[in-house]
Amino acid sequence: MAWLENVILEHKDLQNERVQLTSKGALYFLGPKLTLRDCEVVLKVSGRNLLIRGAHFIDCTIEVKQELKNHQDWVSATLKGCRFKGRMSGCDFGYSPEFVSDAKFGVGVIEDCDFTEARLDGCRFMGCDPSTLRFPTWPCFTVLDPIQRSRELARLPWPGNISSIVMAGHVRDPSATVAVTYHAPTLAKESGTTAEAIRAVLDTCTGVLF
Repeated sequence: MAWLENVILEHKDLQNERVQLTSKGALYFLGPKLTLRDCEVVLKVSGRNLLIRGAHFIDCTIEVKQELKNHQDWVSATLKGCRFKGRMSGCDFGYSPEFVSDAKFGVGVIEDCDFTEARLDGCRFMGCDPSTLRFPTWPCFTVLDPIQRSRELARLPWPGNISSIVMAGHVRDPSATVAVTYHAPTLAKESGTTAEAIRAVLDTCTGVLF
């Protein structure tokens, strides 16, 4: 197995720069004490090659060129006024006490961010005010307050196995989870149904954005 080159960005305040994290042969460390303001950040690496260690992103555009999967390091990042583009699945944003012991370089903050140009699936937002966020629209949809409403949501006539696997499963989410966003076509494929059938149930829901 080839060794990866460590690319460390720390103790810097970058402004109005294009930051490209795209080398397949690199392991990127962002932080600590790294602040990016009004920067264009381009990501084209897997989640295991992107280590966020307390970096601050202020009014940045973050463009994901390769789907970012199961990436939890955003929980140590501060994200304010940022715009996200591209595909992300299984990613966590914000603050949750369950992650504090792992957040040696800071705990997550997310506010005033725009995901309308992103495609999210199974992405959780924690310890934040979701009214400050702009979520992607259909075919994505966002469930608000999923833990407290898990039983209510599970009782709805969802197609496939969405009731028992997805909606009932929210009770196992981190305690500070305030919203979860799904991509309906992906969820439909995984659950043995169609996006249209999911949409028919969503049209009867409250507390869901799409």
